[in-house]
Amino acid sequence: MMTIPFFLLTFILFFSAAAAAAASASKHGSSQDLIRSSCIHASYPSLCLRTLSSYSGPANTPCELAQAAVKVSLSCAQKVSNYLTTSVTGKSKRERVALNDCVEQISESVDELSKTLGELKHLRGETFEFQMSNAQTWVSAALTNEDTCLDGFEGVDGKVKSDVKRKITTVAKVTSNALYMINRLDESRGRHRLNP
Repeated sequence: MMTIPFFLLTFILFFSAAAAAAASASKHGSSQDLIRSSCIHASYPSLCLRTLSSYSGPANTPCELAQAAVKVSLSCAQKVSNYLTTSVTGKSKRERVALNDCVEQISESVDELSKTLGELKHLRGETFEFQMSNAQTWVSAALTNEDTCLDGFEGVDGKVKSDVKRKITTVAKVTSNALYMINRLDESRGRHRLNP
């Protein structure tokens, strides 16, 4: 008599664990499918796939995916901002001016990406279009700041320029991908409104 309940308990626990693992794998698989299908048309598809596939948070819906893309961009911009303020010094006056301007531009990008993330986390049906417009405007402004930073190094040569250019270019690429995901979210919401 004692073996039957123990056997049943073992059986139930085994299949519960197997079902939970299968559900988790299925959810992870659907998340990866969404990432793949979304990244394929992004500005930088391979970078999009690489950064979002390794993203540790949820990315199971277009909204979560847009938030994930903005978080990747924000994290990258914060790292570059920290690098520019702590690890780089310009040798010439021209380099120092360009660096100072760049630090300011990237700091503004960080602020704009933070505001975008806040907006995406609190989307509401009645204000969706207004919020999406804000998000698109802020991410576009962040991209402009990144371009402006690079423009400041026109006429400057050397290691500082190449280091800054490499890092800023990466930030600009992930920011461009984030803008794509936001636009995609806006379009998918528009399609759902037209075809309920």
